[in-house]
Amino acid sequence: QVQLEESGGGSVQPGGSLRLSCAASGRISSIHTMGWYRQAPGKQRELVATITSRGTTNYAGSAEGRFTISRDNPKHTAYLQMNSLKPEDTAVYYCNSWVVETLGEYRTYWGQGSQVTVSS
Repeated sequence: QVQLEESGGGSVQPGGSLRLSCAASGRISSIHTMGWYRQAPGKQRELVATITSRGTTNYAGSAEGRFTISRDNPKHTAYLQMNSLKPEDTAVYYCNSWVVETLGEYRTYWGQGSQVTVSS
């Protein structure tokens, strides 16, 4: 079993910044892709950004140029630096990881979700 613990959500004014963290723990052999998704009220969950273990990143168009995803492989932790936040970024942000467990199984896990609210 693997757990993902998120932190760093909160409320900020438009134009502000927040940094989300996602720390994975448990029976981890390695983690392939880590990523962030978000779900706004009444909308489907959508991709924000992903990063592979080699550092290859992928961003949604809405995040490109404003958000930066990074990771610390030895700490099994991913980060999402969000700058120039807009009201439309308001959502619950979920961390996701594809994990190779110590027994060899390859599974995906989700964090508990972090509320990000952008409002004046």
